Formats: sequence, structure tokens, C-alpha cells
Amino acid sequence: MRSFKHSDQTELENFVRVCALHELNENAGKRFIVDDVEVAVFKINEKVFALSNICPHQHSALIYDGFIEDGCVVCPAHGWMFNLETGRMPANRNGLDSFPVIVSEENDVYVKVEKKELKW
Repeated sequence: MRSFKHSDQTELENFVRVCALHELNENAGKRFIVDDVEVAVFKINEKVFALSNICPHQHSALIYDGFIEDGCVVCPAHGWMFNLETGRMPANRNGLDSFPVIVSEENDVYVKVEKKELKW
């Protein structure tokens, strides 16, 4: 999570405001859709993280509802664990996409989501 000064609006290029910081509960997730992408946003120890909300196990959109344990979010349906900073699973295995977050001086939360293009 980065903070920026009001004059640094160029920092927000390609970022989308998702909420105010006070709208996030500590140690809990909240679901947002940014540019048609499911995003789970978490506030842990006043730090904000954004991950894909889609569990890769059965493609369920419920990561935001997972519980927090040891710097990770645990999928409530399947028990898979994902690092909040990187989205990776234990042993550095692939997991969830992690998205950059900026919290403004006005305490607005912005997320930058890059859509993956599927090549068939």
C-alpha cells in the first residue's frame, strides 16, 4: 500500500477508486468488481491488500469471505491458503493475482487491475 500527496494525481493513472478506508473492516475482506474483474480487498493492521476474488480450485468468487491467518487469506470453501501480499500459495506455488493498491491522503482506496487476455 502506498500513500500519495494530493498533488501527485499522476500516481493514480489506471487506478480505480473502490472505497474509503473506513469502509473496510480490520482483518476482513470486501468484494469489488473493477473493470469486470472480481477483486477481494483486505485491511490488515491498517495495511490494504487486493487479490483476485476467484479461487483457482473451483473458480468460486468467495476469497473476500475467507479468514485471515499468518499473513494469508484462507478460502472458506476449499481451505487453500494465499499470501496477502503476493497472492501465492505455500511453497511459492501460483495462486491468485495480486493488484497494486494506493491509499490517498484523503483515505480513499484505489486498486489497479490489469485484465488478463486469453489467447485461444
